[in-house]
Amino acid sequence: MSYYFDYGATSLKKPKEVADKVYEVLASAKYANASRGSYYEANNAFREVFMARNDIAKFFGEVLSHMEKVLASTPELLPVLKEAGVVDSGGAGLIEVLKGAYDVLLGKVVPLADGNITTASVSSGKSGITDDIETADIKFGYCTEFIIMSEKEFTAKDEADFKHYLEGLGDCIVVVADDEIVKVHVHTNDPGLAIQKALTYGQLTSMKIDNMREEHHERVIENATQIANREKEAEKEAKKAANEPKKKDGFIAVSAGSGLSEIFKGLGVDFVLEGGQTMNPSTDDILNAIDKVNAENIFILPNNKNIILAANQAKELTEDKNIIVIPSKTVPQGISAVINYVNDGDVEENTEKMTDALQYTKSGEVTYAVRDTAIDGKSISQGNIMGIGDEGIISVCDSVDRAVLEMLDHLVDGDSSIISLYYGNDVSESAANALSEKVADIYKGLDVEVHFGGQPVYYYLLSVE
Repeated sequence: MSYYFDYGATSLKKPKEVADKVYEVLASAKYANASRGSYYEANNAFREVFMARNDIAKFFGEVLSHMEKVLASTPELLPVLKEAGVVDSGGAGLIEVLKGAYDVLLGKVVPLADGNITTASVSSGKSGITDDIETADIKFGYCTEFIIMSEKEFTAKDEADFKHYLEGLGDCIVVVADDEIVKVHVHTNDPGLAIQKALTYGQLTSMKIDNMREEHHERVIENATQIANREKEAEKEAKKAANEPKKKDGFIAVSAGSGLSEIFKGLGVDFVLEGGQTMNPSTDDILNAIDKVNAENIFILPNNKNIILAANQAKELTEDKNIIVIPSKTVPQGISAVINYVNDGDVEENTEKMTDALQYTKSGEVTYAVRDTAIDGKSISQGNIMGIGDEGIISVCDSVDRAVLEMLDHLVDGDSSIISLYYGNDVSESAANALSEKVADIYKGLDVEVHFGGQPVYYYLLSVE
């Protein structure tokens, strides 16, 4: 009993190990001639171990069941979730983690490879191989994909039989049937056998066979080269910084596009971190940037509300430099903050000036809707152009220019003096200039600036100061 519960945190998934340990004790010389009472005592202890395990499993299952009910009710707890027609994403993620733990507790074998294949094929179009394994460790070398044009109904029994056959050839098996179309994916060392079997169900199309060992080897070499180049460049920068005297103030900014990065560098920012949608820098990324900035005081501009926490964590972990996090939530706010920095000012004065600049900068973003939803009292269809301000969605249109103009109508007031437009990768320079002329015609008393931002996803970032 003590063996089981002392290691409960790590051994609940290994009931066989417990059984083996109990058997070892019972079979040892100490108990070789044990009395009937000793035997019953040991047997009862063994029984208690498994009863306890079953109780834990039952309790865990009930907790998960209740969590799923609570998750389903989250749209009723938060109006914004109900509007969007979604459940709480953080809660959903936590449940998935706990489901994995529950499966381990039950000793369930989870086909992790299937999940990897699905993710890889959707996100990158690669064969589903990863870089964290050795080429020689790839058990089945050919990623085989094809579509069966079934000449008759592909029944549930056909699907089960075909999957069973493929399981004898390899792993990472996916068989998805839709009417007379059957999508097949398998990792195997003999693609020919899989193809021959598939031909018994109908004609084949969209056939693709990739040598994963070769592909993996090439990718490893490519990644190693990239890493070596980055390390070489970082070493060069570190040596350069070490030979220069430490300056008083330095800057780190997060940027979502090449054009925006150049703007920050032109304003004197020492290190620009790549960020933006789905690619926010981590605390470790920020710490590495801090190491590369040779300054006593370093101002960090997160330029995204989701990065502020990571920046503050990096601040807490830095001991040899004074880190100041300016809580900018958008790129335009970050640009305004840097502009308000005073070279001869002390740290406290500049912190106050840069932070104050944030509240005088109104920001907006123009992007597209990826699905149908309703939020902020607005009905949104997939493909609609959305204008998103600091407080939520301002406009929903069918044109990028219209969305920008509606946002400006909302953001510009009697105190406004400057309008800045930063156009993204999906907007041409001529289109941006044409839009800026429209804006200048409407707001004749204001300065209108247009810059290449180079950001993905967002057609325009804009600010009103």
